[in-house]
Amino acid sequence: MYYPEPISKLIDSFMKLPGIGPKTAARLAFFVLTMKEDTVSTFAKALIDAKRNLMYCSVCGHITDVDPCQICSDKQRDISTICVVQDPKDVIAMEKMRDYQGLYHVLHGAISPMDGVGPEDINVASLITRLQDERIQELILATNPTIEGEATAMYISRLVKPSGIRTTRIAHGLPVGGDLEYADEVTLSKALEGRREL
Repeated sequence: MYYPEPISKLIDSFMKLPGIGPKTAARLAFFVLTMKEDTVSTFAKALIDAKRNLMYCSVCGHITDVDPCQICSDKQRDISTICVVQDPKDVIAMEKMRDYQGLYHVLHGAISPMDGVGPEDINVASLITRLQDERIQELILATNPTIEGEATAMYISRLVKPSGIRTTRIAHGLPVGGDLEYADEVTLSKALEGRREL
């Protein structure tokens, strides 16, 4: 289908976003045309500001507008514990829970030989440097429960083991409110492995 060039470019731009196909991109582009010009300008400015004003924390790798980030700068945090996650979105998810008071380390990916991603391609080296701090007593590996996440957790745990730092893995299993009959074999297996005494 033929679109005038400005809307065609807008559709192409929306299609660069994850999970946005041609139909959704066209729907979004046509919606933008119905928006007031000042709303579109505010939206465009927010995109530009996010790209220009955000950076990665030089300590933990989390996304921030100040360096070091607010979490690394917070004197109330437990500096003896570091939780390792794959993405900045994982830090935000953990923070919403409000139960964890330690620090974070963001890997920006996971080891995936199939995709050509090795340990040198993710933020592992700076983690090892951070672990030289004698105050650190525990490393929590909170990578995703995927093959890549598991491989990354195993790799890091083997690297850290000689240091004597306690290394733990977040539990995986059935979600609260879930039914056994709908769980897949891997989830059931992980739930059984992670069982605890009552």
